[in-house]
Amino acid sequence: MGNTAALVAEHVRASGARFVFAYPGDPIIELMEAMRALDVEVVLGSREGTAVFMAEAHAMVTGRPGVCLSTLGPGSTSIVNGVAAATWDRVPLLAISGQIDAGREDLVTHQVVDHKLLFSPVAKWAGRIHPRSVDAVLRKALRLAVAERPGAVHLTGSAETFAAPAPDVAVKSPPLDGASGGVRVQRAAGGPDPAALLRAARRPVLLAGAAATRCDATEALTRLAESGGFPVVVSPMAKGVFPEDHPLFAGVLDMACNQVLWDFLADSDLVVAAGFDPVELIRPWSLAVPVLHVDTTPNVDQVYPSDCEVVGDVSASLDWLAHGLRGEPRWRERDIAAHRERLRAAYYSGRVPGRLNPTDVIDVVRAAAPPETVVTCDVGSHKLLVGQGWRARRPRSVLMSNGLSSMGFGLPGAVGAQLALGDVPVVALVGDGGFAMAATELRLAAARQLPLTVVVFVDGSLNRIELKQRALGYPGTATRLDDIDLVALAGSMGCDGVRVSSVAELEKATAGLGAPTGPLLIEARIEPAQYEAQF
Repeated sequence: MGNTAALVAEHVRASGARFVFAYPGDPIIELMEAMRALDVEVVLGSREGTAVFMAEAHAMVTGRPGVCLSTLGPGSTSIVNGVAAATWDRVPLLAISGQIDAGREDLVTHQVVDHKLLFSPVAKWAGRIHPRSVDAVLRKALRLAVAERPGAVHLTGSAETFAAPAPDVAVKSPPLDGASGGVRVQRAAGGPDPAALLRAARRPVLLAGAAATRCDATEALTRLAESGGFPVVVSPMAKGVFPEDHPLFAGVLDMACNQVLWDFLADSDLVVAAGFDPVELIRPWSLAVPVLHVDTTPNVDQVYPSDCEVVGDVSASLDWLAHGLRGEPRWRERDIAAHRERLRAAYYSGRVPGRLNPTDVIDVVRAAAPPETVVTCDVGSHKLLVGQGWRARRPRSVLMSNGLSSMGFGLPGAVGAQLALGDVPVVALVGDGGFAMAATELRLAAARQLPLTVVVFVDGSLNRIELKQRALGYPGTATRLDDIDLVALAGSMGCDGVRVSSVAELEKATAGLGAPTGPLLIEARIEPAQYEAQF
């Protein structure tokens, strides 16, 4: 009979995890040793808050639960933001925190935080590990993390618990494939038949979201779009679920050039919301256009009204809707092409000739990066341009926090993704504010010689907030960032670094992007005037 820590570690390994991300403490020593004994590598982050982002990004690229560990007290409070991010970003995550022994928890105050109260508002479940129920608790935690809609689960365990003997059971993981099953139609009284509604529409638009990615709906989405000539708009966290070089691709909602996208949707006569999750909306839904809700869950948010819903696996639902579609394409190719040209013009508006503009950085890095490159993006003005302008060709290739939209995700997210992907190139596109929150993770990247590239958009400002202050006629308060020599900082942590302030310099710096020998930091000194024109 093994101890409780060993049984927890067996469940983690059976879930497919080969890395857990942690910052250690006394109560989880036994658990970390159990992970090591099963060849589950415990990766030390610079702090708990970055370790949990690594776990989230690892889950984003693999589709399997990411795992992070923290100690009690400040260790547990430090992962709250990352747990919330996973829940709002709809990413499966198992977070385990140490705690004082149960017999003293109600009497001792030093470093004792009530984890049930702390994590219940930001996780799908906050549970406790106990030797007698550990098998059921881990099965529930993992199944709940991947169940629609996915999110974070938090478990608490003490040193006493982890060292205690556990029942001798054969570990078997529950299904961890997320959405699956058949298709069912739900209609309001007198509501239309969804297939008939789509057949009758003359200018329908497909709006694909993160659930389409989780359901591997790329082929079904492409078949439906091509069968009816339907343009496809995607949400930011679904980038790549529909190839962005396809002539029917019509842009990314609620990123840069936002009004162009909303005008395009308003000009349709039906929006097919295919796995679209309103958690990504920045602007309130104000369309008068009918919506056909196609998702893994019913339309419980009611952000938009929908008289009929197709509930189930998004891929199967789209194939069901495509069956029997006949006739000429609903949209004229020239109308979609004209929209794409308007979107392109809006995207490049505000460029300053002769300077390094944010869109220049995106274009140059995208051109230099191999097709299979995975990009992580932090939060800030640059994210809105990356979300619209980075051309994604496959799902799970653009990783961002766009549910909670938490700064500090980009660099640790790139580390977590790179560990999962091995030799696949990973590029982090981060602002100087978000980079400052996680900069020390460069040391981890250097120690492991991870072949990732970190591009920092340097403008010395928390630009999104500064622009809003300016719009209100206020001076910039607490939004200016002190200048840092990022090249020297990178060198101090064992990374290569280069500073660029022109397109030519950036092209030279990214010439070897396809075959990096270790982590590279590019300090891109940009002209921020384009942000003001855009936003």
